[in-house]
Amino acid sequence: MTLRQPFAACVLAGKDIENRPRRWRPGWFLLHAGQSLDRSALRDPLVARAIRGRELVTGAVLGLVRVTGCHQDPEGAKPCTPWAFPGRLWHLELADVHELALPVPAAGRLGPWRPAADLVERVLDQLPHLRTTERSLT
Repeated sequence: MTLRQPFAACVLAGKDIENRPRRWRPGWFLLHAGQSLDRSALRDPLVARAIRGRELVTGAVLGLVRVTGCHQDPEGAKPCTPWAFPGRLWHLELADVHELALPVPAAGRLGPWRPAADLVERVLDQLPHLRTTERSLT
């Protein structure tokens, strides 16, 4: 799962919803910070509080995250969390975030993508307690 910075850092800091145009299935995903930085997001107070003191690494896998569900808020309803954008977006429910001590440089693209086996191996070298998730990584 590739996110632009500062949103990848926000997930590491506890952001529990990721907004996407399509439904995603539950499962484990590499948390990848894309190459670009969304500078306008740095002015958002919610984002600024979340990333305070964090380095905004780009072009690297920063950890693992589990998508536990995916929903849309009912039309006209208040967003489910401060991180949820209103409208007809899908809200990926994020949990079990495991941050890497050393980000692993990697190319990626926005949206879901399948990581190479050697990339998964380099990530799991830092998170050996999660080796059982290896077969289910997307």
